[in-house]
Amino acid sequence: MKAGCSIVEKPEGGGGYQFPDWAYKTESSPGSRQIQLWHFILELLQKEEFRHVIAWQQGEYGEFVIKDPDEVARLWGRRKCKPQMNYDKLSRALRYYYNKRILHKTKGKRFTYKFNFNKLVMPNYPFINIRSSGKIQTLLNWCH
Repeated sequence: MKAGCSIVEKPEGGGGYQFPDWAYKTESSPGSRQIQLWHFILELLQKEEFRHVIAWQQGEYGEFVIKDPDEVARLWGRRKCKPQMNYDKLSRALRYYYNKRILHKTKGKRFTYKFNFNKLVMPNYPFINIRSSGKIQTLLNWCH
């Protein structure tokens, strides 16, 4: 592992949202392009310790707010071993997801974005049922 790079580990059975294994790329090569930004955001949203930095919006399915943009950018830069990462660069990467319809900016709300889980999940794993409560429930047993 490169010095100075840290990894946010895949959550283990915690509360809140649960995502299938395909949503998490292998972390054996932290400086590689293996993990995508949307995967990383989901990891942060899963972890209680990052609630002060990024959190799901209450009552809005798939919507999240970046409470501390500079810290999210710093964490992303550490994960990718890119110490010069800043929010301008990170937000440019987020805008890439607009055209793919994976994510969109919530109008009128600063630092607030919304996942399109139907676009994100269904092509990758068709056996997932997305409930209106915002939770993802699988028709398969994740514990093989």
